[in-house]
Amino acid sequence: MGNINSKGINQNTYDAIVIGSGISGGWAAKELCEKGLKTLVLERGRNVKHLVDYPTMAKDPWDFPHRNDLTLKMKEDNPIVSKCYAFREDAMHFFVKDKEHPYVQQKPFDWIRGYQVGGKSLIWARQTQRWSKYDFEGPARDGFAVDWPIRYEDIAPWYSHVEKFVGISGNKDGLDTLPDGEFLPPWEMNQAEKMLQKRIMGNYKDRNVIIGRCAHLTQPKEIHLQQNRGKCEARNLCQRGCPFGGYFSSNSSTLPWAAKTGNLTVQPDSVVHSIIYDGKKNKATGVRVIDAHSKKITEYFAKIVFVNAAALNTNLILLNSVSTRFPNGLGNDNGLLGKYVAFQNYRGTLSANIDGFLDSYYYGRRPCAVMMPNFRNVHKQETDFLRGYMVFFSAYRSRGHFAGAEQMGEAFKEAQTQPGNWHVSMMMQGETIPKETNQVSLSKDQKDQWGMPLLSISVDYDDNDEKSLKDFLTQGAEMLEKSGCKNINTNDSKQAPGLDIHEVGGVRMGKDPKTSLLNKWNQLHACPNVFITDGACMTSTGTQNPSITFMALTARAANYAVEELKKGNL
Repeated sequence: MGNINSKGINQNTYDAIVIGSGISGGWAAKELCEKGLKTLVLERGRNVKHLVDYPTMAKDPWDFPHRNDLTLKMKEDNPIVSKCYAFREDAMHFFVKDKEHPYVQQKPFDWIRGYQVGGKSLIWARQTQRWSKYDFEGPARDGFAVDWPIRYEDIAPWYSHVEKFVGISGNKDGLDTLPDGEFLPPWEMNQAEKMLQKRIMGNYKDRNVIIGRCAHLTQPKEIHLQQNRGKCEARNLCQRGCPFGGYFSSNSSTLPWAAKTGNLTVQPDSVVHSIIYDGKKNKATGVRVIDAHSKKITEYFAKIVFVNAAALNTNLILLNSVSTRFPNGLGNDNGLLGKYVAFQNYRGTLSANIDGFLDSYYYGRRPCAVMMPNFRNVHKQETDFLRGYMVFFSAYRSRGHFAGAEQMGEAFKEAQTQPGNWHVSMMMQGETIPKETNQVSLSKDQKDQWGMPLLSISVDYDDNDEKSLKDFLTQGAEMLEKSGCKNINTNDSKQAPGLDIHEVGGVRMGKDPKTSLLNKWNQLHACPNVFITDGACMTSTGTQNPSITFMALTARAANYAVEELKKGNL
């Protein structure tokens, strides 16, 4: 590498190193620091401090040059990230710009990233549902991927551990397909949604319509007040950074909590090149880092390393961590590193009109939709496709009446002061099946500005996804029709994978080192002092939003790592 700026091994030595400061990295830092470990968190992006670095958090639409919309030039400069719903004038500073961090698309893939302290925890959609026993048992039962090395019972206490600290609003619904958690008071459905709930559940005995579960403080408890977080104000400005700490982010919660211990060091602008492996000790000894601005190289050392760079970047780092022992990437004895990547299918949507309820409205901007847990292939294989999908929907009133062309001038303006008719929008969140052909690798001839190979992505839909999509559109239209909705429209967005921002896999967990990279504690089989607890570790993807599972797996692995350190096993 050359130009090693080590500053002396002792000065650069910690008990633990965490790569990445997002949702899972923040949790690794919190757990490790609380247990007394001097912990270095490396973040490739800039520093972002809670409250201090939320420049748009209180701006009105007219405070933005383009009323918070995107110009044609912005879209031309960012053809990928501009597809993301939250990439607007108020939050684009929290997103990676296309030209600044290129990657290779062997097949179309919209890679949405957030490089800053806090990562995508500042801009995530904040929806949080536990996995059920059926999700962990699915691969073994249905014969896809490999068997998970854990079951729901193994992670359930860690879901509770995380939920109590994060603050999750939700209702106790008593469903085995979507287990209850440690909930704050739920948000409320509006009258039109309650009607849809009643009619759908009346017509289908296997379909449960419930209020969404999300990481918002509807009624803060003492643990949240200790974090200096306050009640969610239902502003729907979350992607700007919340001044109240009303939703969970690393910046407002886990990182400040870790800092209070005195054991945390956060180092932004630190691009991780690779993990250092010592063949004589048969373990990792540290991390090689490139300064984002000066390009100087520094090595940091620790007894354990947690890799939480977000799924695809974690794959990149491990693939780039080559040594005599691991010529194809750290821990990659079986050649599976970077393979079996999965994501979630968001292509299907429906819309319809709802008659009535003209005397009803709703208050605030609720941060969650109504949802329906997966009802396809839950207990046994029932369709011509594997697995299934969750359904989300919301009912809302249009902004004003549009009676026709005769409404001009004063009449038109007056019409806009009154709410219009009710509508419903519905979407799918489908499970995709991990396949060896869905993979990432390192480019052999293209490098980034730090001299590291670009990530090459080859991920696509398959016939199973097409069948699942078709089933959702058919079932969704039927449910809306039976509920009395009119003018039902179905749509396939045909969007590329990646825009779901739920990519997982590449460093999957499993029981057998021949078919997986990680064991049940998220340790690399071949290098057990390296833990992978972000989306890269996932064996399958489920139909739920993934972040709460990342957090629970991280807390579980971090506490195990500390126990093993105390025993002298790491």
